[in-house]
Amino acid sequence: MKAHAAVISSPSPADWSGPGAPDRARRVFSWQTLVWSLVFPPKRHRIGVTLPGIFLIGLAMGIGTAAYNTASNILFITLSLLLACLLLSGLMSWFNFMGLCWRLRPTAAWRAGHETIVTVEVKNTKRWLPTYGLWFDLATHPRAKESDPGPDLSKERVREILAAAEKAVTRGRVFLRERIEPGADLTLEWVHKPEQRGEHVLELAAIGSFFPFGFLRKSVGTGLRRAVLVWPAQIEYQWRGAAAATGGAEGVRSVRAGAGEDLLALRRYQSGDSHRLVHWKASARLGQLMVRQFAAESPEGYALCVEAAAELWTRAEQFETLCRFAATLAEDLFADGRLRGVSVNGQWVDTRRLRDVEAVLDLLAVAEPVGRGLPTLPRTSVDLRDTAGSGEPTLHPLAAGRASRPDEPRATERLVGDDSPYRAGGDRRDVSRNLITFAPEGARGVTAYVDGVPTASA
Repeated sequence: MKAHAAVISSPSPADWSGPGAPDRARRVFSWQTLVWSLVFPPKRHRIGVTLPGIFLIGLAMGIGTAAYNTASNILFITLSLLLACLLLSGLMSWFNFMGLCWRLRPTAAWRAGHETIVTVEVKNTKRWLPTYGLWFDLATHPRAKESDPGPDLSKERVREILAAAEKAVTRGRVFLRERIEPGADLTLEWVHKPEQRGEHVLELAAIGSFFPFGFLRKSVGTGLRRAVLVWPAQIEYQWRGAAAATGGAEGVRSVRAGAGEDLLALRRYQSGDSHRLVHWKASARLGQLMVRQFAAESPEGYALCVEAAAELWTRAEQFETLCRFAATLAEDLFADGRLRGVSVNGQWVDTRRLRDVEAVLDLLAVAEPVGRGLPTLPRTSVDLRDTAGSGEPTLHPLAAGRASRPDEPRATERLVGDDSPYRAGGDRRDVSRNLITFAPEGARGVTAYVDGVPTASA
């Protein structure tokens, strides 16, 4: 558990939930409402008696019986102190949760097999009283797919169905080990390691406390959920080198109309690059020579085409290998500056920036075998850089309006169901060569082909 500022996007009052949330309407105080809420707590508010509390109640009943039988004032005073202690425990527990608000924030992109950090931000909006001794129950599980068959209640027992569903849920508990001063906030961290790709549901199930004496256990169910995408895990593969990019070498500059001197990206230094293009600050930070890549520089690279036909990818494990292989290969080629774009089930994304690669990983995270015919990339003799004499790149219809879109969403904020032009497509261009496709190899392996020539395998 650490206290620090971990921010993904600009905070919004709508993100907070709880009794002290900024957008929560304040109620007019009345004693009748207060007593009624203590007798009948609101929904998801639970109060349970702990083992010390049961012992206290049993002791109070024994002392009360002895007090009535002996008419001893000392025993009556002792009984009143025990009952007052139990009542005070409930009141202080209620005050401890009053004015408290929280929000759930995944701090980074999730990747299968890698640890990720989930932050819970807690704020105490009370003016006078601090907050003590809380715990936060978190859970995450894969979202159920529409294609998954439902349980057969006639053949399976309910207990077995619940046990199977519980196996897919990962639970964790984070403790607040220091108090939150009035008007202050605190950030707690939960480290989670997702095991499989796909869309997952992150839930803050409940917030509980034993404060102040440990006689009562008060918990508040939040029902706060966030949908997150888990990218495919990386995989080792062998690059056979049987086929290489047939286009011009990296660093070759071509004359083209437009803002040719606009800085497009940084890439690794290649033999023949001018030393004047070296970005020295980035090179010192990364420990290797990095050069500037301008808009007029048009290196020839590879285009990945991932077509998940259900009749071809019949094994679930082999399809997972395909997704991992495609994701790893796309990242490696982009790091080397040799990736032009990726097509996943007919959705094309031009990989010009890191956000484009994140969009590709988002598509691979939710990719599933499909039974319908998939559109293939056009294979024509048109050059990738220019159309015939126009000097302008060929754009896919889905890319209309994207060039004028100033604010593109971050990859960690794009969830399933986002069918925006940025997510679904990009500047789709004609692909004439260096097209990488994938096919099954044996029972578990996957082979990558460059223009029909086996080049890599995983």
